[in-house]
This record gives sequence, structure tokens and C-alpha cells, in this order.
Amino acid sequence: MARAGGHPLESILGYRFKNPDILQQALTHRGALGMRKTGVKVTAAEGNERLEFLGDRVLGLVIADALLKTFPAEDEGELAPRFAALVSAPTLAKVAMSFGLQEHVKVARGQRADAAETAVLADACEAVIGAIYIDGGLEVAAKFISTHWAPLVTADIVPPKDAKTALQEWAQGRGLPLPEYRVLDSSGPAHAPSFTMAVSVKGYPEKQGQGRTKRIATQEAATALLQTLDNTK
Repeated sequence: MARAGGHPLESILGYRFKNPDILQQALTHRGALGMRKTGVKVTAAEGNERLEFLGDRVLGLVIADALLKTFPAEDEGELAPRFAALVSAPTLAKVAMSFGLQEHVKVARGQRADAAETAVLADACEAVIGAIYIDGGLEVAAKFISTHWAPLVTADIVPPKDAKTALQEWAQGRGLPLPEYRVLDSSGPAHAPSFTMAVSVKGYPEKQGQGRTKRIATQEAATALLQTLDNTK
């Protein structure tokens, strides 16, 4: 596409890149580059991983600043779970879906960039933030983040609690042993791994969860078990 018209995503992002190549890089998942082809090593600079790394830090700074200003009476212990929820992969994927990023991400054949696979979208969203920061500076990147995260920052008046912590507190509150977790399965290619975790609390049926990392799969399993426990109250 000729530069005269720009990338269609620019109008959605509300920012015109001076260097359009950096936006293309942000939208290119490493899987689309054939990172695992036999005897071929594609340089990391061609995919969006480095931009994702940078975007994660820029997002963290802006969100931390927003939380301090929005909740001046809360201490670090209360702000931390808010922060974790706002920069999590599911939140990033939700934001990405809200402006149609999934339509523009380049992925490997058979890979998905949609709500069913939050990792790819989350990575791309962070990479786009990194690209905006490099091309336009912190003020522009912060404006983009504020536009899309502002409603989420104030969405929960009570600091959120992750499922694993909530399940642990549920068990401890009833004098039960701590929840036990175990890996059931680890599969998939390097660019799109999949883990299945199981969790159990003494006296209750085991539940499972899946995700691109063990941490995500663990949280999904804990969430599933908590839902079962809520229904048995």
C-alpha cells in the first residue's frame, strides 16, 4: 500500500507514523517470519518481540502513574492487584479487540489473532504501544494508553484479586490445606505453546485450565474451581 494513504490502522490509532516500517514490524508476530524453519534463524529485529518488550514497560509506567493519581488513598498492596489486572494479557487482548487490531496482525499459518488466543493480540498491542513511543514519544504513547485504558482504570472500585489468591484464601478461611496444582499437558509450537493445569482443594472435584503460559493456565484452573465452589454455597 502506498504511503500516500498510510496504513488503515493509523486512523484508528489516531496517530500517523513518521516511520511506517515500525508499525509494520509491530504488527508482525514472530511466527509469521518462519522462526522455526530448519536451518533458518530470522533476526529478532524483524518481528515485534523487541517492540513488545518496550511497549510493556511504557504501558506499565503510564498505568502506574494513572493509578497513583486515581486512587491517592490506596497503598502499594491495594494498587498492585489493580496494576496486574490492567496490564494482563486478557486486558491487553480486550483493548486490542476494541479497535480491531486482530484484523491487522500478521501470524503464522494456523495461528490465531483473536479473542480465543489472547497471547498474540496482547503481544501485538504492547508492540504497537512500543512503536508509538519510538516514533512519537512518551506523550503520544501515554495519550493512546489513556484513551483506551481510562474506563478500565476506574471500572473496579474494590481492588481486584487474582483467582489463585482468591482460591488460596477460600481454602485457608475454611481450615483446608492449600490448593494443589499440577501440569497435565504442555504442547504446541514454540511460537504458540499451550499448557493445561489442574487444581484441587481437599474434598472438592479437580478443575482444569488452559493458557499460553503455566501462569495463565493456573489462573484459569483456579477460576474454574472458584466458580464450582460458588455454586456449592
